[in-house]
Amino acid sequence: MVGIGGSLRAGSQSERALNIALEGAKEAGANTLAITGSQLVLPFYDSGIPERTPEAERLIEAVRNADGLIIVSPGYHGALSGLIKNALDYVEDLRPDPRPYLDSRGVGLVAVAYGWQAAVTTLDQLRTITHALRGWPTPLGGAVNSAETKFDEAGGASDGKTVSTLRTIGRQVTEFAQANRA
Repeated sequence: MVGIGGSLRAGSQSERALNIALEGAKEAGANTLAITGSQLVLPFYDSGIPERTPEAERLIEAVRNADGLIIVSPGYHGALSGLIKNALDYVEDLRPDPRPYLDSRGVGLVAVAYGWQAAVTTLDQLRTITHALRGWPTPLGGAVNSAETKFDEAGGASDGKTVSTLRTIGRQVTEFAQANRA
């Protein structure tokens, strides 16, 4: 299970939400890898440039080998962050693979924003991108209003329902991967 998310700020609210979702995946039996923040600082994706930075290669190989993904984006002005969008653009490098793009992979999606409108519109965009990349969004998605829910350094949040939702998303991705392998 690969988790992609966060912002350039280490320990951001979206990175903490990702960690909770990955805990849910671990509880369901997944091995997890988080690619966050500074690890997502990549050159703008360009399909015409075949050479990739070591960071981009790591991301591409992690997604290639993953049975599922959890993607968490901050919502900026009602949209996903450029950092997350650029990382998802690199999935284009999987086009010629036997399992192209996100084909046959469950994808858990979470948006964290300071307000419900931005959280919901960002989650909708993540679902649209996942469909375009042939992924299977989990039935449950997470829209987290960081004006109401605060994440802490200990791996929790001020709202138990949010923690439960995030863990459920992680479990759903893992269960989809397990069923798909069977």
